[in-house]
Amino acid sequence: MNSLSKRIVSSVTALVLAASGATVFGGTKAENTVTAAGSYNYAEALQKSMFFYEVQQAGVLPEWNEVSWRGDSMVNDVVPGGWFDAGDHLKFVLTNAYSATLLGWGLVEYGDAVKKAGLDELYKNNLKWGLDYIVESDKGDSIVYMIGEGSFDHVWWGSPEVYMNKYILKGGKDPRPAYTCQDSCIEAQMACALAAGYMVFGDENYLKHAKDLFKRADAEKSIGDDKEEHPYYKPSSFYDDLFFAANWLYKATGEKDYLDKATSYVPNLDKEQQSEEMKFTWGHCWDDTTQGGMLLYAQNTGEDEWKTQVKKHLEYWTTGYGGKQISHTPDGLAWLFQWGSLRHATTTAFLASLASDTIFKDDADLSKKYNEFAKSTMDYCFGDNANKMSYVLGMGENNPKAPHHRAASGIHDDHWNELGTTPKAAEANGETWQTEYAHTLYGALVGGPGSDGSYKDQVNSYENSEVAIDYNAGFTAELCALIEDYGGTKLADFPEKETPKWAEWEVAAVVNGTPGTSYTELKTWTMNHTAWPARVAKDVAFRYYFDISEVLEGGLSVDDIKVETKSQQYSQGEPGYAIANGPVQYKDNIYYAEIKFEDGSAIMPTGQSEHRDEVQFRVSIPDAVDGKSTAGCWDTSNDWSYEGVEKATSLKSNDSLNEHICAYVDGVLVWGEEPDGTKPSADPTVMPTNKPAPTKTPDPTKTPDPTKTPDPTKTPDPTKTPDPTKTPDQTKTPDPTKTPDPTKTPDQTPTSTPGGNEPTESAVLGDVDCDGKIDITDLSTLALALVDHKELKGQSKINADVDKDGKVALTDLATIRQFVSKKIDKF
Repeated sequence: MNSLSKRIVSSVTALVLAASGATVFGGTKAENTVTAAGSYNYAEALQKSMFFYEVQQAGVLPEWNEVSWRGDSMVNDVVPGGWFDAGDHLKFVLTNAYSATLLGWGLVEYGDAVKKAGLDELYKNNLKWGLDYIVESDKGDSIVYMIGEGSFDHVWWGSPEVYMNKYILKGGKDPRPAYTCQDSCIEAQMACALAAGYMVFGDENYLKHAKDLFKRADAEKSIGDDKEEHPYYKPSSFYDDLFFAANWLYKATGEKDYLDKATSYVPNLDKEQQSEEMKFTWGHCWDDTTQGGMLLYAQNTGEDEWKTQVKKHLEYWTTGYGGKQISHTPDGLAWLFQWGSLRHATTTAFLASLASDTIFKDDADLSKKYNEFAKSTMDYCFGDNANKMSYVLGMGENNPKAPHHRAASGIHDDHWNELGTTPKAAEANGETWQTEYAHTLYGALVGGPGSDGSYKDQVNSYENSEVAIDYNAGFTAELCALIEDYGGTKLADFPEKETPKWAEWEVAAVVNGTPGTSYTELKTWTMNHTAWPARVAKDVAFRYYFDISEVLEGGLSVDDIKVETKSQQYSQGEPGYAIANGPVQYKDNIYYAEIKFEDGSAIMPTGQSEHRDEVQFRVSIPDAVDGKSTAGCWDTSNDWSYEGVEKATSLKSNDSLNEHICAYVDGVLVWGEEPDGTKPSADPTVMPTNKPAPTKTPDPTKTPDPTKTPDPTKTPDPTKTPDPTKTPDQTKTPDPTKTPDPTKTPDQTPTSTPGGNEPTESAVLGDVDCDGKIDITDLSTLALALVDHKELKGQSKINADVDKDGKVALTDLATIRQFVSKKIDKF
């Protein structure tokens, strides 16, 4: 099989797999509700934190991903999947592992409460996503510690779905660079996550990798040469991570050798400054796992000495110990450090809750004290603070307005410093940059306030407004503990599907030069502002509609009309170069000139110059024919697309946006209004979503159970074919929102799409196997045909061409997948 065939196999298999086990969370009614006695709905907060982790997913998104505005991205990474680190698009196995450990810990200790709240499956899906990335990052003799090019990633703002378009434009290669090393700190944290994962899922492969990683980390006892990562995350020690990992492996297996290993590391753990006393004054985080390790060690040994060590740490964070106490903001937040102050506080809150419920459960006073600290810290995040602000996005009414997060911004012009400001403040040279965020980043915990309690709500105030997977990790684990104590109710209608806040495609036009008496010449911008999700498309065109009645009345014909491009942004042979077609009759005396881009993917929502493509074009008649002047034969007053053009002052101003000049992507109207009143579909899911081909090859021995959520590590048998004994009834067309009722005969009039081809027979769109139903077998049938390069025939071919472009391709398969998985309700 050649490489192209392999890519097709991978692509269609992933699409079939995705549809085979579609699960929709948060139905129309509240499910598995529990009574909330706390100040806030902690189950809602946990549900939304899972949403944040789904926003962070890289690669081919799983079918259970509920973020309607995210699409596949960076599908060819050396290690696919995983979570983007923060508001950027780098992937670090260190922070993936640290975060997965805390998420796993919350489920290990409070899984029953999470299940009671109806969030067990959602939580496990997200945890497994991170764990599987960690497994794949373990290459046996090294680890893939980082993927991405930091020098590019941290200077460009844009959506992950179009990241590679910009990266390649700037000279990058696909796949992105991946870096490997040996590092005891990172390997030990990977072992922690997989040991916790083993306790949750019972997956022996997780345990095997955990043991292998720990063995290597223990043998190496060194921080690796992971220099690409060090500008962002530079570990300062490894004994704390070995200690943490040994305790996790003992907790997971009960094998005493691991407890003995943990004991052997104790003398090497950090001490208080100028003291031999074991350190208790910092916080559990990606670079210092001592305190979490000590809590596990106290649980594992049951010895008072280690319980006392845990107590010292929690006393430091509450009322103080040995003359040392953490500082507090004026409104009461225990404040450790300017970077992610809420991250540190909520992670300590989790350790406090867990200690109260385990090693201090018999000490009523301590248990009460630490539980109250944990709850008050979390409630501070939700709004119990002097600013009356919820630092958890999408919770409460007063949220930060400018989180530091590229994907949530949906920005197309790279002017990210203007995000969250007023439009007037973002004006430059007569042009207004994007200031509004496209999306709500539900569930993300921002960095938090400074030591004085103030919050600087600016996108470039990294200490305050950054969000990250490790920021949400301890916060999420503590939500599990709060749900056990106070209950909570998940939202039945969350998340709602986002609809675009602005036009995703636009055309702007102004008169180019002085208006002519025998021609119309315009300067135009065709703009891609897609963000639901961000995407590019090759087949992009716009049409200028005009009335030729005066031309005909003057004795001229259509053949006398010329359509041509003039100056434009790109040169011939470059992507983005446009050619002129026409005139083409629309209806009666109304014709259009079509300006079609040879490769419209050059129009990308990736920067100031890329998100728009300038083309100047002219529609004209000769000044004279056979020596006779054509004066009076050219009149723009009744031309549909000229309306408003004469008033436009500049392409940069909003008055140049012209909805009578229509834009089309893949033959579908996406902007404007045609002369007969036709407008674009209000449903953005009918648009192409730029889904790149996944990279995994299917295992033909596994067949999906369509009643279950798919395991992303498994793939279905692509050889499943329809029953050849079934004869399709070609007189019936189903309502695409329902399973067809074979007793009803529908209207057989075929539909047409602008720019598309009408079927020659009555089409039952999506019913590829012609059995009267649109389901997983149709996906399997179409997938097999595409893999084997077999052309579908007759009614099957007509039904498969759901985008009605005259071809049966992967785009049709993707659209049918969306229908089967209920992401769209019509073709």
